[in-house]
Amino acid sequence: MREALRQAAAAVEVGEVPVGAVVVRDGDIVAAAHNQRETLHDPTAHAEMIAITQAAAALGSWRLAGCTLYVTLEPCPMCAGAIVNSRLPRVVYGAIDPKAGAVESLYQLLTDARLNHESAVTSGVLAGECGDLLRAFFRARRNK
Repeated sequence: MREALRQAAAAVEVGEVPVGAVVVRDGDIVAAAHNQRETLHDPTAHAEMIAITQAAAALGSWRLAGCTLYVTLEPCPMCAGAIVNSRLPRVVYGAIDPKAGAVESLYQLLTDARLNHESAVTSGVLAGECGDLLRAFFRARRNK
């Protein structure tokens, strides 16, 4: 999660919403990314989406068996869908997202037995630091 936080801090440096994600397999980081929606002019360029794509390329498979996704903010419905479709067995996230969270807050897509895959979820890891980074970013934006 510390590396995901570093990725989120890097997002701030380029004017992106500070969300960072890393994919880990066998204790090694195989992908690391931060939000790039503004940079790429791409509404799908969330940290999770980029990290999942990087991990699939690095591992040579769209099935991310044996991997864990660490992300600083609860994934949205789009990212939760990508998590299900990539068969990620475990997701660890920091801050909850009461407006768009699709893991526990608004929806529970990763543990919905009606879908073709379920992921184990650990929430609240370094939640204070993850949330503080987001709050500071949006506070600075409002003050401009």
